[in-house]
Amino acid sequence: MLNRRAFLLGSAAAVALSSNLAGHALGQMPPSRTRQLGARGLSAPIEIIDDPYGVPHIRAQSIPDAFFGQGYVVARDRLFQIDLAHRRELGRMAEAFGPDFAAHDETARLFQYRGDIDTELARVPGNILAAARGYVDGINARIDEVLADPTLLPLEYGILNIRPLKWDLRDLVLAREASLGNVEDEIRRARLAALGLLELDAVIAPLRPQWTLRTPEGLDAAAVSEADLGVLDLGRLPFDTLRPAPDPAGPSTAALNRANAGSNAWTVGPQRTATGRPILTNDPHLGIGGFGPRHVAHLTAPGLDVIGGGAPGLPGIMQGHTDRFAFGRTNFHIDQEDLFVLELHPDDPERYRHGGVWKRFERAEISIAIKGAPTKTITARYAVQGPVVSHNPAKRRATVIGAIDLQPGACGAFAMIAINLSRDWESLKDAFRFHPSPTNFHYADVDGNHGWQVIGFVPERRKGDGLMPVPGDGRYDWTGMRNFRALPGEYNPAKGWFASANQNNLPPDWPRDRIPAFSFRDPYRYERIARVLSAQPKHSVADSVALMHDTLSAPAQQLIAALPARGSADAERAIAMLRGWDARLERDSGPAALFEIVWRELGDRMLALIVPEKARELVTQIAPSLLLQLLARPDARLGADPAGARDALFDAALAAGWRTASARLGADPAAWRWGTLHQLRIAHPLASIPAIAKAFPAIEGEGSGGDSYTVMARWARGAPGWAVSGGASYLQVIDVGAWDNSLMLNLPGQSNDPRSPHYRDLYGPWSRGEMQPMLFSRAAVDARAVGRTLLQPAE
Repeated sequence: MLNRRAFLLGSAAAVALSSNLAGHALGQMPPSRTRQLGARGLSAPIEIIDDPYGVPHIRAQSIPDAFFGQGYVVARDRLFQIDLAHRRELGRMAEAFGPDFAAHDETARLFQYRGDIDTELARVPGNILAAARGYVDGINARIDEVLADPTLLPLEYGILNIRPLKWDLRDLVLAREASLGNVEDEIRRARLAALGLLELDAVIAPLRPQWTLRTPEGLDAAAVSEADLGVLDLGRLPFDTLRPAPDPAGPSTAALNRANAGSNAWTVGPQRTATGRPILTNDPHLGIGGFGPRHVAHLTAPGLDVIGGGAPGLPGIMQGHTDRFAFGRTNFHIDQEDLFVLELHPDDPERYRHGGVWKRFERAEISIAIKGAPTKTITARYAVQGPVVSHNPAKRRATVIGAIDLQPGACGAFAMIAINLSRDWESLKDAFRFHPSPTNFHYADVDGNHGWQVIGFVPERRKGDGLMPVPGDGRYDWTGMRNFRALPGEYNPAKGWFASANQNNLPPDWPRDRIPAFSFRDPYRYERIARVLSAQPKHSVADSVALMHDTLSAPAQQLIAALPARGSADAERAIAMLRGWDARLERDSGPAALFEIVWRELGDRMLALIVPEKARELVTQIAPSLLLQLLARPDARLGADPAGARDALFDAALAAGWRTASARLGADPAAWRWGTLHQLRIAHPLASIPAIAKAFPAIEGEGSGGDSYTVMARWARGAPGWAVSGGASYLQVIDVGAWDNSLMLNLPGQSNDPRSPHYRDLYGPWSRGEMQPMLFSRAAVDARAVGRTLLQPAE
């Protein structure tokens, strides 16, 4: 672990440093703060200019120093966020928070990389490795700084009586996420198969592309249960145990970050834009309600000029642009996890059947340090497929997770650096080999080109389709991985634009034996984007902004079309309000609120009608496409009289929706508003601890439009409320080549510190759809600068 100290310097150092930053008009800049950092990672002075939106613009004399600056500023703005995530990934929660966290540490340690870290680092080119080292050094430099001056520590540390962990480059390779992936889906399907109701899986998760589900040969579906998840089923981190008293009204302490669950992106070529330049638009959809999942920064050095949103704790920029090209991403679908079921030896539970012989588990003894308690030693087991998550000698059964993340060469920590250092489409193809996670990568450059490439690693299965648990006896093992060259892409498409919104975008003639997953999303967002782009011969930045905030709902349109001519008294009122509605989920719309309430009623009632009681624990929601299909064309699933059953169900849902709206929103329908229900509240993830809740006031007061199926994705939380639970918290529209015309938003602001002016400054603009400038050129940044920090190495 690198050891660094931070020291405050006087004005003499500032004068000395200013001479090293030639060409900067110091007289036009705000007063500077100067720090000397005793860190080997910083080789020359760097300058950080903060703009009015909280974006730090880092100016360095080398690429590693630019990434040092990124590490420093993300730790300046988000230290507790990245420290908590880092501590969790390293399995070091219990040493800070006590015994209740030990089980979570055990799981994190189980899923750490077990191969040779030096070999993994040797796979990475030296320039990329140097940039990653710079990023880690920058984080550590800020940690040294706040430890030397505790007044700079984020407030959480004093409340929780902890100190931040120092980082090490090797941690980027060691730490891997313990993820369920689609394993829960595999277990659900097996349990439905055991009930003889496998066809009901299409109610909750229709396969896209279409596929016939079959129970894998050799799998005893009746033996599969939630217990097979083992240590992956621990639930949320137990921060509630740190509270001095129960607080049932406190906010949820659900997962701090969700896996990438969606996103929209589109590129429009110069022949179809008003400016004659490409436009690239992107808005990643992630959980909303806790820490912001993106931090915006601008890194400049000879050979590097990149700005955009990065994931706090991960070096590099994920969405944004360089001085040569713009880039964005949405979630593609690759099934990268499998659950293997092992048979244990009847006399020795440390052996399992594989390849016709009994093999012995690899075992590792792991020590867990625990605050206030003795160190705990646990035994982790590994089979040929991966870590053992459940080991049950009494049933002679164990389960193992096979995951891409755990394979040699599948560390994604260096991928963003490689992408940021690329210069064009061809050099990006070399960078993609460092990117294991499934992504639609969007691209547009200053030469007028634009393209799309699916990137990510695809497991090669000896047998099976990855849709259910499989026997771990060797028949279904993975035999290798395929990279992005086995996945689709397009360059300068003839239609002049390309879009992805998590829909099935495999080409129609894609080989059936090379389908990477069957979990593509409903196409509603994509179809709306495609209709708009197809109809705009001269697309503009303003058009992209409007489309990002488009609230037209295809499910609402289809529901309106299916409305009955007449209904019962309360249903008649609902029908009258919905029939004249434009199907836009605006926050000030009363019909939008009624629609969302009725939609939930329809889903619940349809599930109760078509799903037998014994399967309702497994089939807990209905796919919107199926719900709309059954409303428009009722079939035998609704009983002996499908049309009659549909009519009765529809009427009951409309009537119940009207009554619920009246109870929740008031007796006057003219005063109903979707935004009254669809509230946007952001609270500290540990706000169940009263002292945290007091120190970090919730950011709230605004309602939102949209839902999960509108282009302006704003997911609605499940019952009993409709609060915003996720969607596009970071948004960008890039005018390629005319970079200063580009726009962005980052909810709720750049800083997690309530003492900062950037704690919530973008909350209002985000809720109103008011995009902010994405300043890039030196002149534009300097003209709007509000803060300046100079960093230099210790003498």
